[in-house]
Amino acid sequence: MTRRSLRENVFKALFRMEFSAPEEKEEQLALFLEYATWYDDEDEANELKPLSQKAHVYIFNKTRNIMDKLDEIDKKLKENSKSWGLERIGKAELTILRLAIYEILFDEEVPNKVAVNEAVELAKIYCKEEAGAFINGVLSSLM
Repeated sequence: MTRRSLRENVFKALFRMEFSAPEEKEEQLALFLEYATWYDDEDEANELKPLSQKAHVYIFNKTRNIMDKLDEIDKKLKENSKSWGLERIGKAELTILRLAIYEILFDEEVPNKVAVNEAVELAKIYCKEEAGAFINGVLSSLM
């Protein structure tokens, strides 16, 4: 599984948890991981595949780490999104920003430029066209 696929699954897990009460977040993460699948770009049949144990552990750990740092991440997000309050940012954009901010601030394995680029790429898939520029602007302000 590629890093991009792993990141996309972390995004999906975090996004799912946005619609849950705080006491349900652990259960939502467990449910996501139980049913998560992915497409292997090199598979000509383009069939959905279950997550490997290694991918499962990576997605679980990264999602939990982001949730544990959410207060710090949101503080940085508020500081760098100018007049945009968190409640004004779309849920997909908010989730992408949280993931990227976590990678920039706390994940030494991900170069900052890669975190920004991957966030913009996720926005192209899951958000409106103008979201990529907004996300790029917030992350550039952070860096």
